[in-house]
Amino acid sequence: MKNPRLFTPVLIAGSLILMMGFSIRASFGVFQIPIAEEFNWLRIEFSLAIAIQNLAWGIGQPLFSAIAEKFGDRRAIFLGAIVYALGLVLSSFAVTPEAHQFLEILVGFGIAGTGFGVILAVVGRSTAAEHRSLALGITTAAGSAGQIIGPPVADALLQHMNWSSVFLIFAVAIVALMIVLPFMKSEAVDISHEMDETFREVLTKAFRDPTYSMIFVGFFSCGFQLAFITAHFPAFITEVCSAIPPNSVIRSLGVNSTAGLGALSIAIIGMANIVGAIAAGALGKKWPRKYLLSGIYTGRTIAAAAFIMVPMTPTTVVVFSVVMGSLWLATVPLTSSLIAHIYGLRYMGTLYGIVFFSHQLGSFFGVWLGGVMYDQFGSYDVVWWVGVGVGAFSAIIHLPVRESPRLSRMPA
Repeated sequence: MKNPRLFTPVLIAGSLILMMGFSIRASFGVFQIPIAEEFNWLRIEFSLAIAIQNLAWGIGQPLFSAIAEKFGDRRAIFLGAIVYALGLVLSSFAVTPEAHQFLEILVGFGIAGTGFGVILAVVGRSTAAEHRSLALGITTAAGSAGQIIGPPVADALLQHMNWSSVFLIFAVAIVALMIVLPFMKSEAVDISHEMDETFREVLTKAFRDPTYSMIFVGFFSCGFQLAFITAHFPAFITEVCSAIPPNSVIRSLGVNSTAGLGALSIAIIGMANIVGAIAAGALGKKWPRKYLLSGIYTGRTIAAAAFIMVPMTPTTVVVFSVVMGSLWLATVPLTSSLIAHIYGLRYMGTLYGIVFFSHQLGSFFGVWLGGVMYDQFGSYDVVWWVGVGVGAFSAIIHLPVRESPRLSRMPA
């Protein structure tokens, strides 16, 4: 029997794990310049490491979801935390681009084990149907809270120690948070309304369903836009705004440098997304999710195009961060609850994990292409416009989605 309350121990514990995992993951863009300057690397070198991290996250997501469904949620999450910490510890000793790029595979798998696929599935199974969309929105927002914390903390630590020491601190933090793991115990899944279909049958139905394909393809642009901004936005702001002194708006936020503005922008995005993710989850209870998703991608497309077409100032950076942040992870509770609604709760984690691979494939190209284009042209303009294009495509591809359940139902 599911807990009829919205705020349960599972939701709180899951939110804390996501918050910590995302605070570390969101801070990697802050390390772009320090690591490149220490080793005299091209921008593509560490960019490729982050791109590989995102791709490994995407590959690992359905794998960890399958591990959770077969061996238990808590074992999968604990394994993810250990792999995450191991990747960070070994990366702290890496001195070549190839070593960083290889070790980011471990970090990416660690993020998968402590990330959306596993955590949202546990929360979804443990929450009553009337609260599910909102609960997923709240849990997603917790990841954004980590985005508020991570980059400024990383920037502050870098003022007093080198980047490798910060990696070690982050490794200890993710393992220490496993103290909340005993609370990640989901209730039995209520599948009495579903026929007893095997995983292969459910997967076959999903793969043959055009709706699942459209959700899969549409999630690509989400990953492209978010990963590009997370990885390159701090460095982009630092360089483009370097000749512009911080104005009164920025000083009022306690920032006195363009590097600080870059870290702050990621935190502002995370702060705005707390509101955006929760609002999306609440709206998903009342409105068709496909139209909400289409609207979110349209909003992102307009925001990105406007930002690169107007002269950049610290004020426009803050405004863009607020607007983009409100749309940032709003797609996650809508996409995950849409999959649960159409294909059921039993294999929600794995089905969402497969769709999330598309998100991370987009993340790989967003981060990698950002580094390639910067080294070739000395700017990120081309990548910004590619992001605008794929965002517009996702806004269109969600419109034909059919939201009706696909699995066989038991007779009433």
